[in-house]
Amino acid sequence: MIHIESSFEEDIKKITVGGDVDASSSIQLDTEIKNAIEGDDKKILVDCSQLKYISSAGLGVFMSYIQDIENNNIRLVIFGLNEKVLNVFEILGLDQLLTLESSLEAAKSYLNEV
Repeated sequence: MIHIESSFEEDIKKITVGGDVDASSSIQLDTEIKNAIEGDDKKILVDCSQLKYISSAGLGVFMSYIQDIENNNIRLVIFGLNEKVLNVFEILGLDQLLTLESSLEAAKSYLNEV
């Protein structure tokens, strides 16, 4: 089961993802990220500190927006991945294509770099 919550802090859109992202629940994640990108949010934090599992469908959601993120000059940072989930991102090379940080502080610091 997935739990997703969105909030704003100043000019930063924060998407909190918890539980399991599998083929059926990845649709919810896709909707949240799509809304953020299409809503002209230029700074997006994805808090995965409560994420326990992500399937290939969930990873595909992030992969599907890489070009949109680059084309629209969006800063998207994923942070708080547990070791197991981080390992999956690294095996697939997504740590080279997406910005991953260990903590909220590091993620905010990246977003606020000029």
